[in-house]
Parts: sequence; structure tokens; C-alpha cells
Amino acid sequence: MNEPDEPDEPVPVLRAVDGGTAKLLPDVDRERAWLLTVDGAPQSYVDLDEPTHLEFEYVRRLAHVVDCAAGDGEPLTVLHLGGGACTLPRYVAATRPGSAQCVVEADAGLLALVAERLPIPAGTGITVRRADARRWLEAAPARSADVLIADVFGGSRVPAHLTSVEYAREAERVLKSDGIYAANLADGSPFDFLRSQLATFASVFEELALIAEPGVLRGRRFGNAVLVASHTAFDTAALARRTASDAFPARVEEGASLRRFIGAAPVVRDSGAVPSPRPPEGAFSIG
Repeated sequence: MNEPDEPDEPVPVLRAVDGGTAKLLPDVDRERAWLLTVDGAPQSYVDLDEPTHLEFEYVRRLAHVVDCAAGDGEPLTVLHLGGGACTLPRYVAATRPGSAQCVVEADAGLLALVAERLPIPAGTGITVRRADARRWLEAAPARSADVLIADVFGGSRVPAHLTSVEYAREAERVLKSDGIYAANLADGSPFDFLRSQLATFASVFEELALIAEPGVLRGRRFGNAVLVASHTAFDTAALARRTASDAFPARVEEGASLRRFIGAAPVVRDSGAVPSPRPPEGAFSIG
């Protein structure tokens, strides 16, 4: 008597995309979970069966910002600059049903790969558009978003045209009066890039905070930091509780301590904007 066929094991997928070579790697511990990398740098982790599972620490910190943006389960209008495999939009759709979300991603090859292998379920309220993030932002309606998430990296670096005060003013224009901007950034000591980004957004928004691991802020290693900006005060105490309870605890810097960190850093303008620093060898790659 023949034994029943075993289900096929998921296998890695290799694909050339606009930004390099993308790989989808199955997680052996989670049945329908995948890690997306581009040229060896992790881009996204998605569990198709459990969209609230967030593997990357920086994604959890961005999610904490969204969690604190409104009451539990309240729908939000969210604009995501940078898509990857749409981890955070899937999370928002699961935790805040009825939310309207637009995801802007410039890499057509990456979009095609995600649509084929990690399709977004119908009825989630997530719309994906292929476009340059800055150009899309400049054309977006004023006061149309509750939350704007920027997580755009090209070759592991934030593009220069997404670092200037002109860009920050466009983000401010698109946000509602009480809207929140959150950006995933990466830097290391002496933090010239991170300080300049904070100075730039402080010139446009009254309220500013930074979420990062203490080891990163002490200059011990290169790493991610989440910048949060708004015109109105947001619940930094709730944000601090969430980030402190993470498996990899982070702290929220604001007020006087953040102003000391910024120091005399200059405001960045389009004319002098440069990409974020190149990560040290092995800082983010996984082989």
C-alpha cells in the first residue's frame, strides 16, 4: 500500500528585481512565513497566517507608533512610503479593520514577486502603487493621512531626496492636523545623519521623539532608529511602555534629552541632501 504523499516543503525563491537580487526564504518554524531579502539585506518578514506577528524590531516599533495613534481598533488612513512585502500594512489591516491604506513602492520587480508569492488578501483596504515615494507624496491630497510611515531604503540607504526639509514639508502637508509621521532610519556614531534628520523634522513639526535601542544611541553599533513627528502631542508614555517591554527593549527620547542629542546639527535642504550612511559590512546582511 502506498504511503500518502507528504506535502511539498516550501523552497526558497530567487528573483532579479529592480534593486538587485531578491530572495524569499521560508521560515522552518512557521508554516507560511517568509523572509524577504534584497542583495542579502533583510527587507521584510511576513507570516501569511498571522499578520500580527512582527519579526523585526524596527517594524514592531513602527507598529507601536500606529498602536498609539488612536484608540484600539479605530480605523486609520495610512500612507506607507516603501512597501517591501507589506508587513506593516497587513498588521494594521488585522488590528484596525476598515483602515484605508496606500502603499507606495518604486521597485516593479519586487511588487511582482510579492503579488505572486505573498499576495495581499482581498478586502484588507490595502492599495499598492508603483511610484517614487517623493513624487507620490508631492501629488497626494493635503490633509489626507492620519499616519505617514516612511521605510524607504535603496541599497540599504535612505535615498537623499527623502531626507530634506522640502520633503518634510510635503509630509506635513499630506498629514491631517493631528497626524503622525514615523520613519525608519539607520545610523551609527557620531550620528551625523540621524541628528540632521531630527533637526530637519524639528524645523517643521513641534513634537518630536526618537525610538532606539540604548546600545545604538550609545554608539556601540550601527542600527535602526524610528523618528516620530507631529504637530500635536502624542502619548509618548504609552509608546515608551510598549518599546520597553519588547524582547529587544528600546527607549523613547524626547524633550530636553533629544534636543541635547540633536545639538547644532544642520537642517538638510534638497541642494545638499545625501543618502543615509552605508551600513558597515555585515550590519544587516544575513548571507
